[in-house]
Amino acid sequence: MIPSFIDLNPIIQALLATSFTWFVTAVGASLVFLLKDINRKFFDGMLGFAAGVMLAASYWSLLSPSLELSKQDMIPWLPVAIGFLLGGISIILIDKILPHLHPNLPPVAVEGPKTKLKKYNLLVLAITIHNIPEGLAIGVAFGAASLGIPEATLGAAISLAIGIGLQNFPEGLAVSMPLNHEGYSAPKSFFYGQLSAAVEPVAGVLGAIFVFIAQPLLPYVLSFAAGAMIFVVAEEVIPESHRRGNIDLATFFLLIGFALMMILDVALS
Repeated sequence: MIPSFIDLNPIIQALLATSFTWFVTAVGASLVFLLKDINRKFFDGMLGFAAGVMLAASYWSLLSPSLELSKQDMIPWLPVAIGFLLGGISIILIDKILPHLHPNLPPVAVEGPKTKLKKYNLLVLAITIHNIPEGLAIGVAFGAASLGIPEATLGAAISLAIGIGLQNFPEGLAVSMPLNHEGYSAPKSFFYGQLSAAVEPVAGVLGAIFVFIAQPLLPYVLSFAAGAMIFVVAEEVIPESHRRGNIDLATFFLLIGFALMMILDVALS
């Protein structure tokens, strides 16, 4: 008899969930085979939606359980604040260490140390940095749910995976389409577009394993993942959605993404 998803080991659950988010990234990247270009308003709306999903997921699936778990501490807010800030600092450090180029920016806008890497390598690195905290968040959520903690449910972990999967769709397209415009073939553009999310299953498994190794640190780990995700939203996703002037449209879709993620979390928890 094939075991149901609910009965699987949480590490396997995290692996399957992050494989799903990787698959959705690949689906987004595959549009390069069908489209020569994409309407910028549509793309900015998708980015706004992605930002809303990530913001809502950061609170309902990560920060809220972290706060509940910290209530028994002498200073309840301290573990959450420390983990949250460390999450943002970790992405800043990765940004400084790894050379990368955000989509739709010229080569002169490369961040990090000087490098001779090609543009497609730099684009993949940029989205990969973005995807590390997402995979980590999913893994931590499934690991926490397996511990029987009321504040961290399997439904919340599943809703987090679904939400991140939805917002991964424009990420694959954000890599594959610019590369295609630079002259790379559709198959090569697709390959690098989907490759940007290959790190998510790795980060997801590591996140789930870490929960078992350091269970007392769970409030820190949950809020760490939230801080890393929110930093990415504020530093990359929202500014990119506003770059072409579609600010109201992107913000409205941010609200839609936020509301949908909230509904998913409440309905599945």
